[in-house]
Amino acid sequence: MAEPLPICHLNGALQPLREARISPLDRSFLFGDGVYEVVAMHAGYAARLAANIARLKRSLAELRIRNPHDDARWSALVHELATANGGGDLYVYLQVSRGAEFGRNHAPLPDIEPTVFAFCAPLPVAPVDLHERGLACITAQDTRWARCDIKSVALLANVLLRQLAVEAGAAEAILLRDGWLTDASASAVHVVVAGEIRTPPHSHLLLPGTTRGLIEELATANRIPCRSVVVSEAALRGADEVWLSAATRGVVPVTRLDGLDIADGRPGPLWRRMNALVEASRTPPRAG
Repeated sequence: MAEPLPICHLNGALQPLREARISPLDRSFLFGDGVYEVVAMHAGYAARLAANIARLKRSLAELRIRNPHDDARWSALVHELATANGGGDLYVYLQVSRGAEFGRNHAPLPDIEPTVFAFCAPLPVAPVDLHERGLACITAQDTRWARCDIKSVALLANVLLRQLAVEAGAAEAILLRDGWLTDASASAVHVVVAGEIRTPPHSHLLLPGTTRGLIEELATANRIPCRSVVVSEAALRGADEVWLSAATRGVVPVTRLDGLDIADGRPGPLWRRMNALVEASRTPPRAG
């Protein structure tokens, strides 16, 4: 991953990232008591910003953290920070913690000022052979907590699952719970069966991905069969195509799973079509 860009936002002010400081009593540090959001920007355009802000608001509400900004201010914060770092192709990481109280108390939840932090980094560059070879992934048991629908900063399980993939020489860990597909450690998972895109239904067990939402919208607009339905481990392993989607990756093809080829081991035709649609959606709409 590329290094972060030099300017961050902390509690209403732009400042050098290397000089930013928060209290060690901040509840995100002590308890993981906070939420985050990742906004992808291409040439300064954040195509899914409204969806990102909506998900951030939902996560805050689920954790009963006071939302410090309205939608317009969140949007302005994202654009101000991106501009301060030169714009271009980057992502903005937003984090809101419940804040810092003087002490360490599990409950009652304190009514304190939330801590708002944000930084930018260049978007990851896709492997040069992605379109020809795709990615290799492994499967792992989903050991995350039972409220994966909240984009919480408490990501230790995700980190350890991604480490399993790294140690196996794979790009990602695709997660199974009781024999059913949920997520990957940092991505949504889509399978293609007989020309139909299938993605597990929204529940407390998986994150409502904004790029997943984009894929569903594009599929509907382009008359590509797409369904939210439970996906068994057998269906995953026997799929015609498997994709990952995330804000910083777009949609990428998985061609090997646990050392075995998916179908013929090459990115499939429906992925190529969807990838072109996703890339086109990143272009700012023309004025007038």
